[in-house]
Amino acid sequence: MRVPSRSALLTTAEMGEADRLAIAGGVPGIDLMEAAGRAAARAIQRRFPPVPVLVLCGPGNNGGDGFVVARLLRAAGWPVSVGTLGDPGRLRGDAALAATRWDGGTRPAAAAPIGAAGLVVDALFGAGLSRDLSGEALALVAALRGRAGAGRPGVVAIDTPSGVDGDTGLVRGAAAPADLTVAFFRAKPGHLLLPGRELCGETVVADIGIPDSALEAIAPAQGRNGPALWAEWLRPPGPGDHKYTRGHAAIAGGAAMTGAARLAAAAARRAGAGLATLAVPPAAAAIYRAAAPGAPVVECAGAAAFRAMLADRRLTAVLAGPGLGVEPRTRAIVEAALGAGRPAVLDADALTVFAGEAGALAALAGPRRAPPVVTPHEGEFARLFPDLAAGAPGASRLGKLDRARAAAARLGAVVLLKGADTVIAAPDGTALIDANAPPWLATGGTGDVLAGTVAGLLARGTPAFEAAAAAAWLCGTAARLAGPGLLAEDLPPLLPRAAERAREAAAAGRAGGFA
Repeated sequence: MRVPSRSALLTTAEMGEADRLAIAGGVPGIDLMEAAGRAAARAIQRRFPPVPVLVLCGPGNNGGDGFVVARLLRAAGWPVSVGTLGDPGRLRGDAALAATRWDGGTRPAAAAPIGAAGLVVDALFGAGLSRDLSGEALALVAALRGRAGAGRPGVVAIDTPSGVDGDTGLVRGAAAPADLTVAFFRAKPGHLLLPGRELCGETVVADIGIPDSALEAIAPAQGRNGPALWAEWLRPPGPGDHKYTRGHAAIAGGAAMTGAARLAAAAARRAGAGLATLAVPPAAAAIYRAAAPGAPVVECAGAAAFRAMLADRRLTAVLAGPGLGVEPRTRAIVEAALGAGRPAVLDADALTVFAGEAGALAALAGPRRAPPVVTPHEGEFARLFPDLAAGAPGASRLGKLDRARAAAARLGAVVLLKGADTVIAAPDGTALIDANAPPWLATGGTGDVLAGTVAGLLARGTPAFEAAAAAAWLCGTAARLAGPGLLAEDLPPLLPRAAERAREAAAAGRAGGFA
């Protein structure tokens, strides 16, 4: 899958390459810097009244952007002062030229009145910070953080708040929250991944004159999840459709936590599948039949019966995991699900039963025409991939995007790593970041709904990566429609409205990105 231009996110290295390609194509570097500073100054003027402004300029191109902002705001009649980190005489290239165009004087940033300024422009370090902040830089960012802690709003970050890694969203030593972040050409993963997203505040991405041909040459493999990528697969049923042409999902249910599989079945049906059959232990069959009248129930005493059921060629997708329990039967059901040759979703207990054995799960997944989809939250991910867990010694500098990509490559599966900054990663490295989930989606049972939504989309023929991405967005949108106080069972009935929203957004050409 190629990430469309409007949805693309650029790593810091790719952004550097975009600058280089633009300059090689005849756009002077100083023109790009002037355009960046002009965009930031315009964004400031649109959102803040004229107040005394302190611009903190760092030792690189981010500082050069800050000098342009200072000059343009002063030209517009704003009182502006500039504090510099390091000797401005040591600036090089375009940043040095931008500094010479500012004739308002400077002072050392350490002596600048950070707490007293009406507005502070953070142009110390951009997204490409390669090491943790220390020394004077760390002290400056601490002062900015103290300003925020004292309830003094009015911090604008150029590119990213200083200390936020543009590739991972992780904090390099320290970072202070901004009210507004102005980025250029395309956003970076760190603008969407936590904690970077929260530290950025409102994020605006400005055009600074880099031609689209630069993006085509780079061909980024990551983007922001949105309907433009997969809405074509949400076609409503046509007059010639019947329940089997719309897809038939098989969902394995457990004996104790029966609600999980029932939620998943409801979601699969609301996501468009014509049928969702529950395969359940005989002792629990009556509960399933009474509580899910629209979902056929098949009694399966064990994995052999489940495997026999999956021989029905009318079944077009299979889901295993929700409510199954961490026990040998679950592992056998996973083996049957993956051995059936159908598009498959594994969630919850189907992942935990392979704790520390990702290789064994990968061997079961094997080379397939369509990769399975796995949908772990961070706890399940850590059990399956302890070396890739957040904060693991070997992965402490890896962001969520890289961790999900590594897991997808190992499993040969599409990995949907859940959270407020959900990442969907394919085995080939293509990845999307979904920032559509409201906080109230974090409640029991919503993961079962998500897994069922993926299964329903797979059943109707949606490719694995697109099904995972669409399910994440649809569940987030359904949660927004429900509002705070959401229960997991509120989600499935709202999925059709969410799908309608997705089709409308795609038809209008909205990428679901930043302003």
